[in-house]
Amino acid sequence: MTLSNWASNGWLKQHNTSRQEIENLLAMVERDLADARTADLSADWRFGIAYNAALKLCTILLYVSGYRPDRQLAHYRTLQSLALILGENWRRDVDYLDSCRIKRNAVEYDYVGGATIKDAEELINFTEVLKAEVLKWLEVHSHDTTEP
Repeated sequence: MTLSNWASNGWLKQHNTSRQEIENLLAMVERDLADARTADLSADWRFGIAYNAALKLCTILLYVSGYRPDRQLAHYRTLQSLALILGENWRRDVDYLDSCRIKRNAVEYDYVGGATIKDAEELINFTEVLKAEVLKWLEVHSHDTTEP
């Protein structure tokens, strides 16, 4: 499967990004990671904020690749695209992020206490690793954006 296959299926739409859009998303990642480290927030909230940072990193990859997700299953598709963009060696990480998506939905909409401090710290640390990989990837692919 490729991103263009996904677009043919209607799962992705064409998206022309800009350097400014990517810089704004990176600033959100930095903000969210800083906020997720705030000790006086609940573990649920810290987990949700860290999830948002990871999702934004996957969004950056997708946007620079020329796509955005269709509205239906947008988070799912954005996370799943990680392995298509960075390679199948990220498949386990995609599975991890998908389990985080499900947990985040539960603590956001269904009940309190679904995430532990350990869960939040693990996701924060994972997101830091993902951020480093995305930044390396951008060094090679940032010319793909439509504006300087």
